[in-house]
Amino acid sequence: MFGSHLIVVDLGFGDAGKGATVDWLCSPEAGLDVSAVVRFNGGAQAAHNVIADGRHHTFAQFGSGIFSGVPTLLSRHMLVEPIALAGEARRLEALGVRDPLSLLRIEGDALLTTPIHIAANRAREDARGAARHGSCGRGIGETARYALEHDAPTVADCRDPALLRAKLRALAAEYAPLIAPSGHRYEPIDDLVDMYREFAAAVRIVDGTYLARAARRGRLVFEGAQGVLLDEWRGFHPHTTWSTVEPRNARAMLACIGHSGRTLGVTRTYQTRHGAGPMPTEHLGLRIPEPHNAFGEYQGAFRLGHLDAVLLRYAVAACGGIDGLVVNHLDTAGTDLAATGYRTRAGIVRKLPLGPWRDLDHQRGLTELLATADPLLEELPDDRLSWLERTLGAPVVLSADGPARADRTPHRAAAAA
Repeated sequence: MFGSHLIVVDLGFGDAGKGATVDWLCSPEAGLDVSAVVRFNGGAQAAHNVIADGRHHTFAQFGSGIFSGVPTLLSRHMLVEPIALAGEARRLEALGVRDPLSLLRIEGDALLTTPIHIAANRAREDARGAARHGSCGRGIGETARYALEHDAPTVADCRDPALLRAKLRALAAEYAPLIAPSGHRYEPIDDLVDMYREFAAAVRIVDGTYLARAARRGRLVFEGAQGVLLDEWRGFHPHTTWSTVEPRNARAMLACIGHSGRTLGVTRTYQTRHGAGPMPTEHLGLRIPEPHNAFGEYQGAFRLGHLDAVLLRYAVAACGGIDGLVVNHLDTAGTDLAATGYRTRAGIVRKLPLGPWRDLDHQRGLTELLATADPLLEELPDDRLSWLERTLGAPVVLSADGPARADRTPHRAAAAA
C-alpha cells in the first residue's frame, strides 16, 4: 500500500487525524522517502494537529511533514493566506523548525485569501443569524466565490505591486456594500500590498513543473483538508465548504505528470462535526475529551456521535473508492456503537445514493433526509478494525491508539504491499 504516491483524505466532516497520518508517513519511522507534501484543497482554515518528538503544532497551511523536514507544495487548488502563513512560520520556528519558509513552495496561480475576503465572510455569516452554514470565518468561501466571476488576486500577483493594488481595489469595491455596515474592518490596501510584496520575496513561487521534479526525487503525499462529507459538490448542501475535498484534484495532478497514487481514507472510531449541519448519530451523552477542538465563533460547537457506517460508505463512494483505511482514536472509551442504517419517512435506509457530480438539488435532498434520520445502532464487535474492513471494503493499513506519532501502528496489509 505504501509503495506509491499517497493521497490522504478524511472520510468524515474533518478532524479525523489527517495531519497525524501525514506526519507518520513522512517520518523516519515510516521510511517512505517522501520528497514533498502537496496540499490540494482548502486554505488557512485547516487545523491538523500533530504531536511528535515532544512537540505539538496545529498545521494550517504548511504540510504536516514539516517536523521531519519534508517540504510543502501549496498547489493551485489551495487558497493561500499570507498573513496567517507568516504567523504559522513563526510558531514553527518557536518549536525548533529552522527557517520554515525555506521548506515552502507555492504555485503562482493559487488564489490569495485576503483580509477583505475574511471581513466579507464574517459579515455574510453574521447576517445569516440562526441560519448559519457553519463557516470557519476565514474567508474561504468568499475567495472561491469572487474568483468565479472576477479577475481574482493570486500568489504570483504579489510580485507585481501595481497589478495587485488594482485587483485589491476592485475586490474592496465589490464587497463594500456587504462589509461597510457590518463593523468588520481590514488593513489599508497599500499596507496589504507592502505585506504581500515581502511575502513574495520570502517564499519560492513555482510553476506547474515543480510537481514532476518532486516526484522524480521521491514519493509524494497529498494532504487533504476538511472532510469528504463537507465537499462542495458531494457534501450535504448548504453546510459544505467551497472546496473539492474528495481526491479528484490530487489524482488529476498526478495524471498530468504521468503518475498515479493510492488513496487512504482516514476515520475516527466515532463521528465528529464542527458547527451546523446534519449528523444523524450525534449523541449529547458522549463525554470524550477533545483538547484540540472547541467551540468556534463562526464554526459553532464541536459535536460528537457514534460511528456511522452509512456516512462512511457514502464518503468512500464519493471518493470513487479508496485503497486503504487509517483508523484513529482506538483508545477512546465509550465508542462501542455504530449506525448501520437509518429509520426515515421513506423507510429503512442503509445506503445514501451518490448523485451526479455538481447536482446540488440531489445534495439538498440528502440533507433533508439526514435531518430527520433516526439511526439504527448496533454494538460493534471487539475487532473493530476487521468490521470496518468488511463494511468499507478496504484494508486497514495504519491505526492509532493515542495522539502522538509513537502511537501509530502500520498493519500487515501495508507491509505486504
